[in-house]
Amino acid sequence: MTAPARKTFRTIALVSAGSFVFAFSMVPLYRIACEKVFGIKLEQGPADAARVAGMSDEVARTVTVEFDGTVNSKLPWEFAPRQLTMQVQPGRTYEASYVARNTADHAIVGNAAPSVAPSVASTYFQKTECFCFTEQLLQAGEEREMPVRFVVDPALPEHVTTITLSYTFFGNDVATAKLAHGAAAVARTAP
Repeated sequence: MTAPARKTFRTIALVSAGSFVFAFSMVPLYRIACEKVFGIKLEQGPADAARVAGMSDEVARTVTVEFDGTVNSKLPWEFAPRQLTMQVQPGRTYEASYVARNTADHAIVGNAAPSVAPSVASTYFQKTECFCFTEQLLQAGEEREMPVRFVVDPALPEHVTTITLSYTFFGNDVATAKLAHGAAAVARTAP
């Protein structure tokens, strides 16, 4: 191999390795940016029972919860909340539903990332059941209802009267590729 060819090969290898590292660092960087820079709380799972059990019903106050749902432009899904708003009383458990539909001609795995606005409300909005951060497999044309249960903490500052819960679905290319690879392997071994 000539010296210019070795240099080109090394450059391509370094760019490939750098791209690989960058791709895998996106999730941690996203979390750091959301939580540390913008103050958006991204929790891995639902609120634990102890956190919710200590809340009391604050019947005299109501808060408007708005629901929003979007998909990344590369994901051929439709995704939207069943209802756009809900009046809730802090300290009580509520359930809202979102609907996702795969419009592609093949199965796709997606993951939803939640956000709560205003950012000050994110520590007072407790999800007790959520579809976020878990792989969601939808077959071609499949539609699925996805519930989220939540409680607004009565300690929510008085000036916050509206909270927006937003989810964005992203395609999980790695999980989708594994799914397609597994289906292809099964098809090759079928009689």
